Parts: sequence; structure tokens; C-alpha cells
Amino acid sequence: MAALFLTASGCVVVHGEREVLPATTRAEAATALERFTDAYNKADKAYDSSLDAAYVTGALGAIDAARLKAGHVNSPGGNAGHTPLKLSDAKFTIPKKAGWPRWFLADTRANKGGDARWLLVFVRDGLGERWRVAYLTLVAPGRVPEFKKDADGWAEAVPADATGLSVPPAGLSKGYTTYLRSGGQAFAPGTHTSGWRELRAKDAARPGLATQYIDEPLTNGSYAPLALRTTDGGALVFFASHHYEKQTAAAGASVPAPNQDVRALTTGEIKQSLTMEFVSNEVALDPPTAGPARQIALLGRIQGLTSAQGS
Repeated sequence: MAALFLTASGCVVVHGEREVLPATTRAEAATALERFTDAYNKADKAYDSSLDAAYVTGALGAIDAARLKAGHVNSPGGNAGHTPLKLSDAKFTIPKKAGWPRWFLADTRANKGGDARWLLVFVRDGLGERWRVAYLTLVAPGRVPEFKKDADGWAEAVPADATGLSVPPAGLSKGYTTYLRSGGQAFAPGTHTSGWRELRAKDAARPGLATQYIDEPLTNGSYAPLALRTTDGGALVFFASHHYEKQTAAAGASVPAPNQDVRALTTGEIKQSLTMEFVSNEVALDPPTAGPARQIALLGRIQGLTSAQGS
């Protein structure tokens, strides 16, 4: 965030790319949340991704665009079941940092998703750019940690290559996808870790149908991880991952008929196989190496189908 200060001798420019400054003001953060919600609701009502494309990016952008595309294919006239999203009780965590991107976290209550808190991470790459939501995850009440803050209430951003954590934020996507393939002790048991592996193992080989899984890290550009320092010295990390699921029917059998949203995103004819591509965004508690906890806890994950291929 560039600031211009007048001095007796003239003008001195303080460059945002070098100065450690808050990512935004609390008032601007509230405005960004309001504008995102308005655009999201317009896009959802019309099933038109052009109406909120300027307000989303990264993992949420990919998931949202595919969801709206499928909705438009199946309901060209718009979303007859549209219920406006209403976000309330917003709590903003704004880190001080140098350089771009700058970002902040909005922790809100919503009229959808039960009692879960909606965590939205807003990012932008320059002063002239609009705030966009890169990550959206839902977390159970009471699971959002306390963040380390300075005397003015500004939070601390954790660098992607930070040491002193169970896994540096930059390595979390790779660590997670490796865990999904091979297991291990890096991640605490839960719905999105051991539970997901167990579900996959159950579905991998059913009579007449084999299912294969490929998991890849997703870390570049707008998919880069973002992390906040917690009071225990650890970090709350938002990250993304890429997943493929291929269903192959045995001779004489057929792939189960996909639902209309999958069909809307499918190219090719489904004869003996269907390969589905997903983007997922996660939020995890990454403990400090000096603390008592050793395993990474996945607090929330939202995954969306982005494309499919029949053959």
C-alpha cells in the first residue's frame, strides 16, 4: 500500500512493496466483503459467471466458475431456487506485511451451511486492483484459532517458506496430496484425512467398476498458500490441491450415470470410463515444531468439479 507523505523539503514516497503495512483498513475490508456478497448473489441468481468473475480468483474462482457453468447449462433461464447469501457477524483479521499480494481474512456467520463459520480470504496484487476471494472454507464453531496480533490489532502473515512449523506453508499442498496417496502420520485423523482415505479405499473396487485417484499439489500464482500466525506460534494455512477421479467399467458393465451437473461439465461420450477433475481448497492448523502438537489438523475443505471427460 503506497502512502505519500509531505515533508518540509518536499515529497517522500513510501513504496508498498518495501514497507511493512496493514493490508487494508477494517472499513475497506467490510466494503470488500459487501461487494463480493452482492456479486456472488447476482451470479448465483442468473447462473452467470461473468457477474462475479472480477470478485473471485484462485481455488474459489475455479470452483465457482464451473458451478455456474453447470447451472447455466441445466437452467439457462437462471437459478429458480436462488436464496441470497447473507453474511453477518464478520470478524476481520488483517496482517501487516511488505510486498504483494496483500490479503486479509473475513470470518463470518452465514445463512447457509448450518452453524459453520465461513472463512473468506481476500487478495489483491496492487493498489489499483479489486479485492478478490481466493479461498472459501467452512469451519466448525470454536475451531478457528486465536491469531497473534500487535498492539494495534494487526495480524502477522507467515511466509510460505517459514521454518519452525510442522510443514512450511509452501509444502502443505504437496504434503497433503502425498498423504492422500500414501498415508502416514503427518495429518491428524479426521473427515478430510483418514476419513477420505477410507472412503476412497471402499470405493476403489466395486463389482464391475474400478476407481483410480490422482492427487496433485496446486501452489502457483493465485493458488499460492496464505498463512496467519497463531498465538501458539503455529499457523493457520489456506492452500489448494488438484484431484482426478477415473471410473472404469468392466467389460459388459457401465459407468454409473452421473448427475446433471457432472454431465453439464463432461466432454466426450461416456462409454467405459469417466474421468472427473476437481479443485479443492483447504484450511489447516500447522503446529509449531516447538509445541506439543505434531500433526497438522485439517479444519475444513471445499471441493468442486471443474471438468470431466468421457471415453
